[in-house]
Amino acid sequence: MRLTIPNMITIMRFVLVPGVVLAMLQAHWDWAFAGFLIAGISDGVDGFIARHFNQFSRLGAYLDPMADKLLLVSVFVVLGFIGELPLWLVVTMVSRDALIVCAVLLSTVMAHPVEMKPLFVSKANTAIQIVLAAVVLGELALALDLDPLRPVLILLSGVLTVASAAAYLVAWLRHMSGYGEGSTPDT
Repeated sequence: MRLTIPNMITIMRFVLVPGVVLAMLQAHWDWAFAGFLIAGISDGVDGFIARHFNQFSRLGAYLDPMADKLLLVSVFVVLGFIGELPLWLVVTMVSRDALIVCAVLLSTVMAHPVEMKPLFVSKANTAIQIVLAAVVLGELALALDLDPLRPVLILLSGVLTVASAAAYLVAWLRHMSGYGEGSTPDT
């Protein structure tokens, strides 16, 4: 495994997570919002560099989604803890991610590893979750009131989280039963 510039940028995103969480817990919303934006921009930058300068690496393929998920889950948990997001949404999001990790581990332990490919519904879910986190942090940092937008994003995030969990469960069950071997539903 080689350490590339995109990998170093991704590692910086891991380092940003505790800073964003600490800023949120201390109600330094401007710092938390800035850290979240920097993480988002750096995610785009490392992807651009990897694609356009042929700096893909196996390490980056694992680290990049882990850094994104760690930041997003951390932000959602803190926003739920302080009452800015409903707990049902936070529990649904964290449960979905935990179930996916458990399914991957179980299939690996059973010597039937599953190749994880992001499904369309999962990509849409992540995009809505990122927008929701940015909207809430932006509201808090900039003293904005985007009230009509937040409830819509919360509902959409909840629906997409459940749909994504269901799609991954179906794909995993098909894989584990041998049905549709080698194919993943593109939902």
